[in-house]
Amino acid sequence: MTMKLKGKNFLKLADFTPDEINYLLELSGELKKKKMIGEKHKSMKGKNIALIFEKTSTRTRNAFIVSAMDEGAHSEFLGKEEIQLGKKESVKDTARILGRMFDGIAYRGYSQEAIEELGEYAGVPVWNALTDEYHPTQVLADLLTIKEKKGYLKGIKLAFLGDGRNNMANSLLVGGAKMGMEVRIVAPKELFPEEKVVKLATEIAEETGGNIVLTDDIDQGVKDVDFIYTDVWVSMGEEEKFEERINLLEDYTVDMEMIKKAKPDVMFMHCLPAFHNQETDIGKEVFERYGLDHMEVSEEVFESKYSIVFDQAENRVYTIRAVMVATIL
Repeated sequence: MTMKLKGKNFLKLADFTPDEINYLLELSGELKKKKMIGEKHKSMKGKNIALIFEKTSTRTRNAFIVSAMDEGAHSEFLGKEEIQLGKKESVKDTARILGRMFDGIAYRGYSQEAIEELGEYAGVPVWNALTDEYHPTQVLADLLTIKEKKGYLKGIKLAFLGDGRNNMANSLLVGGAKMGMEVRIVAPKELFPEEKVVKLATEIAEETGGNIVLTDDIDQGVKDVDFIYTDVWVSMGEEEKFEERINLLEDYTVDMEMIKKAKPDVMFMHCLPAFHNQETDIGKEVFERYGLDHMEVSEEVFESKYSIVFDQAENRVYTIRAVMVATIL
């Protein structure tokens, strides 16, 4: 399958057809196979990539760096202290400047509006490395991982537990609907997704044969699902909400009791980082303040045979690489 995506921004999965997403997944698989056998593929030699990161990152930042390097491109990291985006220089002006210097721009920050404006004025492909509304590169990697494990996407049942309003829940709703999956948001009603996102995902699902479910009933939410997915309860910039989220979500922790309520071969997914023990500063602080030795997932599940979280993390490289190759070349 070939698809003309040159020059297209990758801002949210809603902007792509199911065929285009499938093409990116197939390309990701091809690039992964080539790397596994040591085949060099320097198709972006001489290209320059700007990485604007207002938020810190481990997987996304390094996936972009490794992907660019594997394709022969140079990447330049621009942290929040190294660029004047929206402070001394408007997003529009920054876009037009960087677009004349670089062949592609990745943006990781707080505002979906900012990346939409970058995409409008840069004149080169702009890729969403995470905003407050969407995280499409993560969900593309999730879809690749699911397809690798099951061989297909249409008809897969996935339950997301936790803050149903965050960027991962939004992206899974839209991305899953695009591929004809059943996506369930299992959360307290106070944390259900915004109506506009649910409406969008439902409309997409009606066209693809997918299904969207919102429920606060944990037993019904995870019954017969193929994948259980969770994320941190507090996103970057919301650190003051730990107590509020713990009170709302403590019953939604993914533990072995919950795993046993799903299909026998259910798999556990997490976009990481995960608070599954006390081996981080935040984990220690939460234990000292609230007496919890884990939050959204137990150590037992995280380290179990059900967990495929590091397969997801690895696949960030190949899907990001595919996005860059498809939109630059």
